[in-house]
Amino acid sequence: MIKKINHLFSGIPMTIVAAVFLAASLILLLSGTEVPVDPAWVTVIICGFPLLYLAITRLILQRWISSALLISMAMIASIAIGELFAAGEVAFIMAIGAILEDKTVERAKKGLKQLLNLVPLQGRRLRTDATGTQEEMVSVEQIRKDDLLRVLPGETIPVDGEIIAGNTSVDQSIMTGESLPIDKGAGDSVFSGTLNRFGSIDIMATKVGEDSSLQKLIRLVQEAENSKAPMQRIADKWATWLVPIALIIAVLTLIFTGEVIRAVTILVVFCPCALALATPTSIMAAIGQATKHGVIIKSGEALEKMGKVDCIAFDKTGTLTTGTLVVSDIQPLAEDMDRDTLLSLAASAEVYSEHPLAKAVVDYAKERAIPLLPAQDFQMIPGKGIQVSLNGETLLCGNPLYLKEHGIPIGEQVVTALTRFQSQGKAMILVAQNNSLIGAIALSDTLRDTAPSMVKELHEANATIVLLTGDHAQTAQYFAEQVGIKTVKAELLPADKVNSIKALQNQGRKVCMIGDGVNDAPALKTADVGVAMGTMGSDIAVEAADIALMGDDIAKIPYLKKLSNSTVRTIKFNIFLSMAINFVAILLSVAGVLTPVTGALVHNAGSVLVVLNAALLYDRKYK
Repeated sequence: MIKKINHLFSGIPMTIVAAVFLAASLILLLSGTEVPVDPAWVTVIICGFPLLYLAITRLILQRWISSALLISMAMIASIAIGELFAAGEVAFIMAIGAILEDKTVERAKKGLKQLLNLVPLQGRRLRTDATGTQEEMVSVEQIRKDDLLRVLPGETIPVDGEIIAGNTSVDQSIMTGESLPIDKGAGDSVFSGTLNRFGSIDIMATKVGEDSSLQKLIRLVQEAENSKAPMQRIADKWATWLVPIALIIAVLTLIFTGEVIRAVTILVVFCPCALALATPTSIMAAIGQATKHGVIIKSGEALEKMGKVDCIAFDKTGTLTTGTLVVSDIQPLAEDMDRDTLLSLAASAEVYSEHPLAKAVVDYAKERAIPLLPAQDFQMIPGKGIQVSLNGETLLCGNPLYLKEHGIPIGEQVVTALTRFQSQGKAMILVAQNNSLIGAIALSDTLRDTAPSMVKELHEANATIVLLTGDHAQTAQYFAEQVGIKTVKAELLPADKVNSIKALQNQGRKVCMIGDGVNDAPALKTADVGVAMGTMGSDIAVEAADIALMGDDIAKIPYLKKLSNSTVRTIKFNIFLSMAINFVAILLSVAGVLTPVTGALVHNAGSVLVVLNAALLYDRKYK
């Protein structure tokens, strides 16, 4: 019952009601009008109840001397001597501060739920008996280590395993963030939660239940979420000192002057209301400005910490790059072959394929109005390539292994091209016609236009830049060189990214992680600040992050750093301003210049100054 009342009185609607009655009390006070019941009583009840509840629960249950205790004492003392406006004023300002801070520290909890939804529920287990091999659908909980499982095209792989038979391409971006499906064959490992794109494969379960990769990913997110303590209000950090100091000064004043009013006034002006407003108002203004620029900041804690960040870690795919494959090179390898003809033949063959590389080739041809020819007898070998009949001739498109299996020689020129493309982080499709290699088409992820200048600007701000990616080392190194990042860690699983961030933190670094995929979620949670690409990033990454870039514009990272630095400076100045006003007000209270009412008004003026200074953040310009 008490909790329900506390929740009701702490809400915005009741706080608005309290404000109306406090304003009415001030008007009556200034006009000298007397009424049977002071309207401030309503404010005292509405705003004072949550204040007392918070002070008592923290003192008794948590053994924590908080700022709420000092304000409660001032409120009760003011009531005791009949100064109801002063009592209502301090309680009301603290209610406003609590609401503002609650708004800045709200965190979305959907990310973990969405991650749990990725957990496969069933698997296709193979059972051999006298009649042959039978398939049975079983729940994931029933799958045991060394069980044989069949995974059909389009199905999610239920457990970690090793391929026993079959070839396919697996989309394992959920684990590694790689932009391309990975070709897999017998002897290769597969991860739970990844998607079998094309061929049917039989796997032997190697890690099941809580040991599977996806379950480990979920645990990493849970542990990182639990390791982050909520932001403690800055007024409460001072409360351990403020309460006894206020009491000592008030008691000494009462002893030496014999005036209760002076002692109560000291308690009123000593209340850290302006101090309590210093942080949340600055953060609310900064969050408002960031929103105008397409940057969504979920908590004040993240904004404060971003101002202290000195190391920024980037994922590659979808972050520094667009995550979209495009044709980058078309290289004819036959004397009578030109680029357009080669592209026309490859796109005509690949038009029937669902592979991302195939779609990129077809899209590229269509954009350039390259004519596509009718193909027949389409055959696809998952993880290797395709074969079609085109104008009565056999056309093969695939990887080097696929062409070698068909007896097509791969010359030194092609090997050299393969090595060069691989060093540039590109994938390559070889094209053969009538058992003769006629050309190669390379595809690449594309670097964001603003990435190099953004990295340069961060370097100029003395930030350490690190690339953490699940992609191959050569690919990662190539893109890192393009943007000017020197420290590169590649071929990382989610746990490896987390460990890399923890290692940086153990060196005393304040780390900001920027990513977009499901595999980045644990790293985003573990970092001091997580920033997700809001438009193209996965929902799980966005929910796991503290900050989201809604336009996927990484050029906003330097702006975000400047805004955070400015916010921290504003908070520090507001703290100094509030303490200075309190110090002067205490001296005037001891001297008897201020009464509880005038002290409350001075106290309120300090709070207003803090709020106005914080509001300047909203329209501040950053180069």
